[in-house]
Amino acid sequence: MSFDLAVLAMDESADPATARAMFERCAFGRHDEGELDERVAGFYERLRSRFPDRPPHAVDSPWMSTPLAVGIDHVIMNLSFSSRSDAALRAIEELAGEFRLVIWDPQSQEAFLPAV
Repeated sequence: MSFDLAVLAMDESADPATARAMFERCAFGRHDEGELDERVAGFYERLRSRFPDRPPHAVDSPWMSTPLAVGIDHVIMNLSFSSRSDAALRAIEELAGEFRLVIWDPQSQEAFLPAV
């Protein structure tokens, strides 16, 4: 069993409707053109240093689908719904807060900017 989670380069006033629209645009391959948001690049590099999304994968990898879906303004992750994802979820929230990225949970339809 798995679930999706995304981090989005949005400002602090992002509401669930705006986050959902951005997630759907990104998830369906309608990516914006432009320069890579440095926050997204920093988040992705730090996350994948802890939890690689390219071979060789760790036996306890939290990813159900690799590589992660990365665009100029987002990272979309498909995680296993098991205890092996706990550390990854903590890291995602910590790094999203550090890089000021909005977390979008498409299952609950919630968007939030984690506290730093």
